[in-house]
Amino acid sequence: MTIALIIAGGVGNRMGQDIPKQFLNVYDKPVIIYTLEAFQSHPNIDAIEVVCLEGWHEILRAYCRQFGITKLEGIVSGGNSAQESIRNGVDEIAKNHAGDDIVIIHDAVRPLVDISILSDVISTTSKFGNGVSSMPYNEQIFVKADEATSTKYIPRETLQRVVTPQGYRLEKLKWAYDKAFREGIGTGSSSYTNTMMVELGETLHFASGSEKNIKLTTKENLEIFKAYLNMDKSGWIK
Repeated sequence: MTIALIIAGGVGNRMGQDIPKQFLNVYDKPVIIYTLEAFQSHPNIDAIEVVCLEGWHEILRAYCRQFGITKLEGIVSGGNSAQESIRNGVDEIAKNHAGDDIVIIHDAVRPLVDISILSDVISTTSKFGNGVSSMPYNEQIFVKADEATSTKYIPRETLQRVVTPQGYRLEKLKWAYDKAFREGIGTGSSSYTNTMMVELGETLHFASGSEKNIKLTTKENLEIFKAYLNMDKSGWIK
C-alpha cells in the first residue's frame, strides 16, 4: 500500500491571517483540499493520514466529506515542530500498516503538486526505498563572511533543491524517527525528514520536481497560487 501523510500542523504566522493558512479559502475551497484532491485522484494512493492542528480536526473532516476526500483514513494532532508532527503521523500510520508500505510525506500548503511528480516519487521509492522530489538550483549561492560580505561561493551544479512530496518505506521511517528523537539527531527547528535521513547516514534518491509546486508561506505566494489556478489547467491539475 501507499499512504499519503499530509502535514497540516502549522499555524502559518508569516501569512498574517486570522486562520491557519492551510484552511484559507481560495475560490471557495480551502487550500488543504486542493492538496488532498491530488492524492485522492492518484490511482496509486490507497489512504491519506493528516497531521492537523488541535481544534481543526472536525472542520477538516467536514471539508473532506464536502469535497469527496474518501481516502481519508485518519487525523492526528501535530507537535511543537515539523519533525514532531511528522513523527506523530508516522507513529499513527505504523499502527495500521505493514513495514514495507510506502509513505509519501507532503506539506498541506503545497497545493499544486502534480500527478506526474507523485508518480515518480512513488516509483523511485518502490525501486530504492526512498524518493524525494527535487530540482536543480539555478541561482548563485555565496557563503557569508559576515553580514555584508562574502569571499566564497558554492558551485550551483553541485546543488539540488529537495522539497515534498517525499517517499519512504514505513519501516525505515519508524526506525529513523525513533532513533532521531531518542538520540537527538536531525530534530531541530529547521530539520525535516530528508535532512534527518542524511544525518542518520542514509542515501537519498532524487525524483522529479516542479517549479509550480510552491509552498504557500506569504501573501505573495498566495497570489501566485491564484494566478496558477487561473491559467490553462490542461495537463497539470486534475
